[in-house]
Amino acid sequence: MKITNVRARTFEWKGHTVPPQAHFCSNAMDQLWDRGDSMGTFRFHGWTVVEVETDDGLVGIGNVALAPRIAKAIIDQYLTPLVIGHDPFDYEYLWQRMYRSTHAWGRKGVAMAAISAIDIALWDLMGKATGRPVFKLLGGRTKEKIPCYASKLYRTDLKEMQDEAQRYLDQGFTSMKMRFGYGPKDGPQGMRENLNSVAAVREVIGDDVDLMLECYMGWNLEYTKRMLPKLEKFEPRWLEEPVIADDIDGYAELNQLTSIPISGGEHEFTSYGFKQLLDKKAVSVVQYDTNRVGGITAAHKINALCEAYSVPVIPHAGQMHNYHLTMSTLASPMSEFFPVHDVEVGNELFYYIFKGDPEPVNGFIDLDDNKPGLGLTISQRYLDQFNIIE
Repeated sequence: MKITNVRARTFEWKGHTVPPQAHFCSNAMDQLWDRGDSMGTFRFHGWTVVEVETDDGLVGIGNVALAPRIAKAIIDQYLTPLVIGHDPFDYEYLWQRMYRSTHAWGRKGVAMAAISAIDIALWDLMGKATGRPVFKLLGGRTKEKIPCYASKLYRTDLKEMQDEAQRYLDQGFTSMKMRFGYGPKDGPQGMRENLNSVAAVREVIGDDVDLMLECYMGWNLEYTKRMLPKLEKFEPRWLEEPVIADDIDGYAELNQLTSIPISGGEHEFTSYGFKQLLDKKAVSVVQYDTNRVGGITAAHKINALCEAYSVPVIPHAGQMHNYHLTMSTLASPMSEFFPVHDVEVGNELFYYIFKGDPEPVNGFIDLDDNKPGLGLTISQRYLDQFNIIE
């Protein structure tokens, strides 16, 4: 079996939707003077889909969401020539070939995300070639089903947040994640608003439901130190990305300072990056995303690394490429799930492009033992809502 073609297409959503200003999340842009729709920097309006074809007619599907037009250019100009003519089962060789040849300007960010897309497609190909789901190639079924948590609860009116939390309880979720709306420049009043929002959600869900708290890099070290003692009474399962991703020493300091586990890794790359996080004890929960971190080949290594360090892996964003890794390792106890709301086009865009992702039932998702590869196809339902760049 040889790779004969790599096709990268960027799907751009025609109708950009922006949530009302009352519906927001603290994030890394908030410390700049002009807030505006600060979350817009991180809201995806496009996704690049990669199809890797072989000489026997099989097609593997991969994807990349970070800077999709740039990722497509990297795939077309730099990565495709490196994999054409090779056996997709030589995935480790191909990963190293892409990683090392782009090392002078790659290693992290969009270049690694582009590598991830091809690597995911290779694993989809291998699953289809063997007639097995990808998780069966990685380690098999380690769970009857995958517990997942509802991940939304952006800062809105507190009653709206409470109603949303109740909906997740009614759907059978026993854990959920909420977003903070305020950060350092909002002062003591913003602190009170943050605490009020956690209290409001806790009032609805009680003490027997796990509650995770998301900062999305919108705080700094000093602010987080002030907030942590005030948050401990709510017993959150973790505090996510309190500071900018490059401040690894800041993460390490916070993680030793509090009883609240500090989580991160959504914006980290390759096993080298995660070894640094683990060696410094910077995070108590690892949250890579497979379509950023280096693909399934890299994520599988990170799972083994985290198992050795006894640090749980709970990948960012759910989605099939992450679910297969979660199913196949004891290092990963649960998955994130983004409920699709008519609020923003972000990680939800995945569900408009692809068909086959499982829906949670009573807070659990399952994977089909008999569906080869990742189990995804390109959906025809919303194609007319996209501009497709070939």
